[in-house]
Amino acid sequence: MTDGVDFRVGDVLSVACPFTRTRVAEGLKWDHLSLEWPWWRPDPACEFSHWNGVVALGIDASTRAWDEMELFRTDPAPEHLKPGDACRVGVPPAVVHVTAVDHFDPPLETGRLPRPRLSVAVLPRGLSYREVPADGHVNGTGYELHPGDGIPFTFDLLFRPYAFLRPGDEVADAAGRAWRFDGPWDWHAFDGEETPEHPEWPLTLLTRSGTPCDPDDAAVVVEATATGSHRETLLHWTRLADATPTPLGTVVPGLR
Repeated sequence: MTDGVDFRVGDVLSVACPFTRTRVAEGLKWDHLSLEWPWWRPDPACEFSHWNGVVALGIDASTRAWDEMELFRTDPAPEHLKPGDACRVGVPPAVVHVTAVDHFDPPLETGRLPRPRLSVAVLPRGLSYREVPADGHVNGTGYELHPGDGIPFTFDLLFRPYAFLRPGDEVADAAGRAWRFDGPWDWHAFDGEETPEHPEWPLTLLTRSGTPCDPDDAAVVVEATATGSHRETLLHWTRLADATPTPLGTVVPGLR
């Protein structure tokens, strides 16, 4: 998976960015370290924002270590850097899960170039979206990445729950209930019953994109759900992400 390609809420990814030379703009403060950013340039056509070429990376004010939300790291570490020092900045391979995906047409104006067409909010392994503040590059659902905005991220898909379905698909489950799939943890039963909150496998695909499904697509869904269960899917996801899914609603007792 690379720039702008096929991200979905619920994806568990490994993300990385090669370490690149830069310079410290402002030394370690109580909650950030500011660097001259090596991958962006100011956007002269943006009327409401005039970027100064600096990006602040999150530091935990109490421990002076990297904030648990921050993906980027420096070499040397922040405590060894002062204004004007040369260093490198990048993202060591990290497991994250996707909490939100937004597309922009026209591209989003941020005061920086390239203008992003895609925003992907992610949370590092071990964090759930209920724990996320709305602050700076953290938007309330996670840490915002903009694939295709010049930062050379690489993404490796580790797990996509319900990869055989598309948002908006309608299915029938083994109990004869009809459901709409809006995401792996976002199921809506047509009978209005609140329990159970997810379908019983195996599943039968009824419609896709609002029309009767193609037999080949239906066969894929039947084969994919012939064994296993929603619970097993959730357990596997939780082991990888060590988090509560987004949105809430399908929570296995005893899991974070």
